[in-house]
Amino acid sequence: MKKSFVALLAVLLMAGCASVEPQDETRGWTVDQIYASAHEEMNGGNYTRAIKLYETLQARFPYGRQAQQALMEQAYTHYKDSEPELALAAANRFLRLYPTHPNADYLYYLKGLVHYNDDSSFLARATGQDNSERDPKAARDSFNSFKELITRYPDSRYAEDAADKMGKLARALGGHEMHAARYYMKRGAWLAAANRAQTVVQEYANTGHNEEALAIMEQAYGKLGLKQLQEDTRRILALNFPQSVYLSAPWEPRQLPWWQFWG
Repeated sequence: MKKSFVALLAVLLMAGCASVEPQDETRGWTVDQIYASAHEEMNGGNYTRAIKLYETLQARFPYGRQAQQALMEQAYTHYKDSEPELALAAANRFLRLYPTHPNADYLYYLKGLVHYNDDSSFLARATGQDNSERDPKAARDSFNSFKELITRYPDSRYAEDAADKMGKLARALGGHEMHAARYYMKRGAWLAAANRAQTVVQEYANTGHNEEALAIMEQAYGKLGLKQLQEDTRRILALNFPQSVYLSAPWEPRQLPWWQFWG
């Protein structure tokens, strides 16, 4: 009798627990109510709550202006919440679904910002470690996103800031390529050094490294026995930098730490 009572009590308790469902405070809310609440949470810095509400809105009301706005703000909220991969995923989804949206330019700009602030792929300037083979992917991706924004929307309100950041990124990337060129020159990897220096001249010509890059190319081509390329490069160096010290003396490794030349 006692065992039967205990078993019956356990069944009743289990049934009681099963009948208790978590309350959904948004049940019955209109699309405008959900959006307003999500927007308020976002502005208040309650990013986890805001994202949940944006997702709820898109699940219940997948079409219309609010769903588009919710996805755009979801991308921004992930960015503010230091979730770059989720921010990029939301931004790319928005651009795929609404490529002609009036605010599409903002999503390209946001993608650039996400990469721009993702320091995990940038060079660790102050550590002194050898990063010649560490590719600053975030900087490249940021540069390309800003470039796409300016190409597609030259009159965008975000174009000026994007162009400014592209200049900083170009200087950083040019500095990285120069460091790599110096690194390979010091180790006698002439072809790798010439290729990196050539990248500086071709892709980062306005970053202040052309003179040294040409000098490295000229010397590396000589070491490789590529006399015609060496002579052509020396002529270009003399034409653009007639007072260059490299015309009278070969390139020598600089003595300062490499990160002092970065950007």
